[in-house]
Amino acid sequence: MERPLTSNIHPDRPPLNLKEYEMTGGYGALRKVLKDMLPADLQKLVQNSNLKGRGGAGFSTGMKWSLVPMGENAPHPKYLITNADEMEPGTFKDRLLLEGNPHQLIEGMILAAYAIQADISYVFLRWAYHKAATFLRKSIQEAYDAGYLGKNILGSGFHLEMYLHTGVGRYMCGEETALLNALEGKRATPRAKPPFPQISGLFGKPTIVNNVETLCCVPHIVNNGADWFKSLSYSEDGGTKVYGVSGKVKKPGAWELPMGVTMRELIEEHAGGMKPGLKLKGVLPGGASTDFLTTQHLDIKMDFKSVAAAGSRLGTGTMIVMDDATCPVGFVHNLQHFFAQESCGWCTPCREGLPWVEKILLSLEKGEGRKEDIELLEMHTQYLGPGNTFCALAPGAMEPLQSALKYFRDDFDKHIDHKKCPYGK
Repeated sequence: MERPLTSNIHPDRPPLNLKEYEMTGGYGALRKVLKDMLPADLQKLVQNSNLKGRGGAGFSTGMKWSLVPMGENAPHPKYLITNADEMEPGTFKDRLLLEGNPHQLIEGMILAAYAIQADISYVFLRWAYHKAATFLRKSIQEAYDAGYLGKNILGSGFHLEMYLHTGVGRYMCGEETALLNALEGKRATPRAKPPFPQISGLFGKPTIVNNVETLCCVPHIVNNGADWFKSLSYSEDGGTKVYGVSGKVKKPGAWELPMGVTMRELIEEHAGGMKPGLKLKGVLPGGASTDFLTTQHLDIKMDFKSVAAAGSRLGTGTMIVMDDATCPVGFVHNLQHFFAQESCGWCTPCREGLPWVEKILLSLEKGEGRKEDIELLEMHTQYLGPGNTFCALAPGAMEPLQSALKYFRDDFDKHIDHKKCPYGK
């Protein structure tokens, strides 16, 4: 089984330096593109590979690039930004790639920048990723010293500057337009769309924002071709995927596997199954802001289309497993407390609704809940749902709540009927 993204990552040693990365074929894709391909050719190649964004949205990467104005009359500077904020609870796949092989990301960024003819690139990094920041700074400098960054890269006439920007720790910065505001030194609030960042992004110029894992795929697509990338997958979505499992399993962690591997294989084979004495009760398949799935869904493919058909989202592909000894109400309350704290406060439904939801769930946990509280929670899942808020934070927060009410309604009722948490919390 091929694992192009992680084959050169070894947890027991530091990441590859420039010479070591080059010995594995590193920057060969960049040399090939600068010698033989036009930007439009690279865009088409990535589009044909069926690479979809690994940050959660699952939009075609090549299609996204193709929306950037090109040609002599296109506005400049153009920007290429890596979203390395990774604040989604339960998600740690990008950290593995950032700490394990930073040159892979840098090469992917240079290639993506060439495809849209960007002049400046940024890595927007989560504040807590101190080790990743150290490795990235060192690797970016190595790339400059070798002529892979800066003016006239490898004599091609293509120029690119790259900077590392460390965020201050807000979940909102995972939303690409809020990230752009943060980069501009403004409050991290989302922007109205249109205009979309591809047309008017950072400082009003054309901008592409891609996830770490997405960009790490690009050098391998260039080296091996679109058909090879598609052949790695078990589904119509191309490539491999870095999946993760957290919770009370025997071996929590992250693994690079074919896109479309089943949830059952991930949990039972790679994560070793549940810890002794525990049974699986529910799974958030793509981080905290996705709908619960249950044991009836274990055999679905973990790809964008299949997980959506089951009533959830693939999201980041990093599962949070809930066991049968964990209270679903307390579990969801913990998530809603996080989301309420992380609301940017820009729109009223999110700013006022999330704290209200958190307060209701806390009262249920304390045994102070009422029958009407269930109706209030269901009302919030509608009024904070898609189309009613300025961005996707509140709708994402409602996904674990609405699915918990669907699959674990008895647990909510028991909190009210028994006037305490039945799990002894």
